[in-house]
Amino acid sequence: MDVAEIIQKISIWALPVLFAIVLHEVAHGWVADKLGDNTARFMGRLTLNPIKHIDPIGTIAIPLLLVVLGSPFLFGYAKPVPVDFRKLNNPKRDMIWVALAGPATNLLLAIASVLLLKLAINMPVSMIWAAEPLALMCQASIIINMILCIFNLLPLPPLDGGRIAVGVLPGPMAYQLARLEPYGMMIVIALLMLGFFQAVIGPMVSSSARLLINLAMP
Repeated sequence: MDVAEIIQKISIWALPVLFAIVLHEVAHGWVADKLGDNTARFMGRLTLNPIKHIDPIGTIAIPLLLVVLGSPFLFGYAKPVPVDFRKLNNPKRDMIWVALAGPATNLLLAIASVLLLKLAINMPVSMIWAAEPLALMCQASIIINMILCIFNLLPLPPLDGGRIAVGVLPGPMAYQLARLEPYGMMIVIALLMLGFFQAVIGPMVSSSARLLINLAMP
């Protein structure tokens, strides 16, 4: 991949990745705020200002490196929005809704991108200068949002799916699963290096993204 191709790819993926990651985190904080925990609002994290959410490694370095390397699996993350589960009205139940808010937001963003893609496809030929980059960005948005949605639903703390599982499982099982949280990211990295995500999550993302993109086609 030459420099021109890298710049083109970054220009297509930068905004979709940023929106997907930032809105995912804001959704967690917003739902927590509605359910009794104002920690994120108190710390100024209920904002769409990306500067408040950017993690130099997860939001910039990792996605950029994956784009440059031409990786089929693009991934990234923002600074986690702080949530004090003890402040929630019903901690065990409300933990589920707070965790679910992130993946649900990514799914809604993917659906919104389908509608915008359909609009781009139906633009007149005279608007191709705007329609083509918009269509490419919409497709990138669908893909990254489905990656974040499916990946974060893995039942492994500290991923959202892990927190949902802890909230759903009975006490002893929830406790045992919650004990994995300090090792969760190490397990995620190990699974990534072993090709688990490419082999298992990759096909799920590809098929769901293809289905959504096809919905926009005439």
